[in-house]
Amino acid sequence: IAGYGHCGKGLANRARGMGSNVVITEIDPLAALKAHMDGFRVMPMDEAASIGDIFCTATGMKDVIVDRHFSVMKEGAIICNTGHYDCEINIEHLESQSQSVRTIRSNNEEFTMTDGRQLFLLARGRLVNLAAAEGHPSEVMDMSFANQFLSLCLLASEGKGYDNLVYDITHQQDSDLAGFKLAAEG
Repeated sequence: IAGYGHCGKGLANRARGMGSNVVITEIDPLAALKAHMDGFRVMPMDEAASIGDIFCTATGMKDVIVDRHFSVMKEGAIICNTGHYDCEINIEHLESQSQSVRTIRSNNEEFTMTDGRQLFLLARGRLVNLAAAEGHPSEVMDMSFANQFLSLCLLASEGKGYDNLVYDITHQQDSDLAGFKLAAEG
């Protein structure tokens, strides 16, 4: 998993919870240290590229996976992005190293490299959970919508006293909502 911000950390924990051997690639020393302290192996993408089976970028940064990474990936490696932008995987580099590309099924392309290896790109490098699935699960979206609703209620009751600024949701509101969700989940 490339990136250990909010998105990457959640993905890493879910993958580990399902039995995956997760490696974090992170260029920010603080985020890398957090990943290490959370029990993950941390290494540069240049090292991880040759040992990974599934690569998922979650950084929002450009060119996280580039030509030198594609050239050492294992046969059958799966590449996808769940970060913020579709520039994390350099598809031009992948195409330039490929002798052919074929669509296996919707949102799954097989790139046959010039040495015969096959790499699989999901959702053309776009946000895989939105482009190739049904978006965020309802268990996540209900929390988001509930927080928006509670914020609008607060704005309706107290908004006249607010300045024209962006305000963070209060810890109390987040805590109350978490309690509601836990109760609803039993």
